[in-house]
Amino acid sequence: MYHHILIPLENSPADETILAHIKPLARMTGARLLLVHVADGWVARNFDQLKLAESEEMKQDRLYLEKRNRELAAEGFSCEAVLALGEPSDEIIKLAGEKDIDLIAMTTHGHRFVSDLLYGSTADKVRHQVEVPVLLLKVKN
Repeated sequence: MYHHILIPLENSPADETILAHIKPLARMTGARLLLVHVADGWVARNFDQLKLAESEEMKQDRLYLEKRNRELAAEGFSCEAVLALGEPSDEIIKLAGEKDIDLIAMTTHGHRFVSDLLYGSTADKVRHQVEVPVLLLKVKN
């Protein structure tokens, strides 16, 4: 069934929605969890090319991921946390291939911003470009 589940986290209340849904599935299947947050601010997008110092946003995101990782490990889950930098959909797709993921579980908010309408949402890009199942849970606003 599922052995390695990638869960993009937003550092928002939406994370509770996806984690509450995935934890029973991961317990049942014994799946490892890969927690991912993609920092996509200007510093994050240019971090490597311009050899920038980590932004406050990136530091906070890293702390959040580490906290979530510790919480899930304390509950008995095998998990890893990755702070990726850049375009969220591209980084999720890349990690899914690199880390031998067999399920991506993520939240979706529907169209909230003009850019979503023009360019498509992260969830749409991911689900169209990966070869593994994608579980999408809509967050109630």
